[in-house]
Amino acid sequence: MGRIKTTFIKRKTKELHKMHGDNFTTDFTENKAIVGKYTEIHSKKLRNVVAGYMTRLKKQNN
Repeated sequence: MGRIKTTFIKRKTKELHKMHGDNFTTDFTENKAIVGKYTEIHSKKLRNVVAGYMTRLKKQNN
């Protein structure tokens, strides 16, 4: 069993995917930089969780 993602993480990731989905890749380190560029998440942990969830979504869609 994995960790449960909060509603904030899911909502923010889906917003980013809708607006900038083509820019994201299946590489976590690239996604961290992209999330930092397009959002104002000040917490490093939350930024990493959003980037990880985005990476997972991109891998599932391929």
